[in-house]
Formats: sequence, structure tokens, C-alpha cells
Amino acid sequence: MKSSQYAPVVDGFSQRVAEVSYVERPPPQDLADVVHVFWELRTGALLPVDFLYHAVPDACVNLLFNQIDLEVAGVTALHTEATTLNLGTSFHYVGVQFFPGVWQGDRTEIQDRYVGDAYHGALPLVQTNRQLAGLTFDAMAQILADLVRWCVKQGQVRGHPLTAAILSRLDAIRTVADMAALAGLSTRQLQRTLRQITGFSPHDLLKVLRLQQSFRRHYLDLYADQSHFTTAFRHATGYTPGQYRKAFGVRFPQDGMEVDD
Repeated sequence: MKSSQYAPVVDGFSQRVAEVSYVERPPPQDLADVVHVFWELRTGALLPVDFLYHAVPDACVNLLFNQIDLEVAGVTALHTEATTLNLGTSFHYVGVQFFPGVWQGDRTEIQDRYVGDAYHGALPLVQTNRQLAGLTFDAMAQILADLVRWCVKQGQVRGHPLTAAILSRLDAIRTVADMAALAGLSTRQLQRTLRQITGFSPHDLLKVLRLQQSFRRHYLDLYADQSHFTTAFRHATGYTPGQYRKAFGVRFPQDGMEVDD
């Protein structure tokens, strides 16, 4: 079962300038059930001020490669709260964004902060980073796909029917009980299985999925009322919806209606 209904939003950028580019590329078909996108974020010229990247939780794990310092790479993910990363005035990052629940590698390697140190883990991340150097993004995507295939063979990455079912039926899930019923599990079984494959409790995963959906669906489809939405959004991102809209130029489905700024 594919996870194609789930499409995490692009994180917030402090600057929308021509010198900064962000591009995505879908994975090849054989990886479409485990990879959401391959992505690249880079500067084309030295920026006058530091670039702040506001990362929003999405339950996805990323493999991150720093193309300026080829020794720097890592495995990254957020839990339930956003974080702001200062990327400086010159940067070039490439990455793989996996769907929730498919990363089964060493969870102690996952970082939820700025990745600036050389990678010394067991994954071939530094070797891959060196292979990526100097290539176009299209050529990089082929190498990233080969890395993911290696991870699949090693058991580091694999799809799971539980998370695939949840992600493909998001419109039918409003509560943890809905999630358990969809999975055909008791809430206790759901708790144990989700913890094992994602590191999230059902409640925390639902919070993240609601947050992500709120960028594309009216908040009343997801939350009890406007106050509930504003409180949950601010807790996860550090902004009210109105503040987030102004800071990052994001439009919400309810824009044009009364929303707490």
C-alpha cells in the first residue's frame, strides 16, 4: 500500500531570495512506497545575512548531506516541535526524505538539531556525499536512489503496512481510536507497534499528522475549534497560524476567514 496521500509541507524559510534555491525530485517507482522526495537546498551566492531554516515536524526521517564539507552527513528527524536552524550565509545540502515509519536504522543516530559534525556511523553516508560532489541534482538523485536501495537490502529501510494504511487514510482519522480501528488493532497494540516502528506514540503521531494536514485542510476538519487549532499550532511551531503566515508567506485553507493572529 502506497503512502501517496501524505505530502509533508516545505519548511519555513527566513528569506525568499533568488540566491537560495530549493528543489525536489520524486523517487523512482520502485522506491515510491518508502521515499517521499529527494531534495536540494543551496545558495547560489553569498548571502548578506544568515539564513534561518524553520523545520516543522512531519514524522519523516531524512538522510542529510553537506556538499560544502563532504565529511558532514547525518540522519535527522524532529519529534513534535519545530526548530530553527541557522545555516549561515553559504550552504549546499542534499537529502532523502523518507515516509514516516520506514526508517528502521539505528535510532540513536537520529539528530533533531543542526548537523555540523563529521559522520562516523556505520552507514555509507560520507562515501555517498563524495560521490555526489560536483554533480547536477538529477545525477545526484540516481546516486541517492542507489543508497536507498542499499538501505533496503540491509534492512535499514522498509515499508510497513500499519503506517502505510494510516498515511493513505488520513481523511478518515480524527482520533487515536480511529487510527486503531483502521489498523484493526487495540489501542494498546497500536501503541506498542507504532513505538517500535516510528518512535512515536499514537497521540504524538496524530499531533504531527494533524499539523501537517492543517496546511492543506480547514482547521475545523481537524480540530475541535479555532482555539484548539491555534494552541496546537503554536505549541508545535512556535507561531500562531497568523504569525506563521506573515513570517513565511504560507497560505492556509481558511485564509480570508477569521483566524487568530
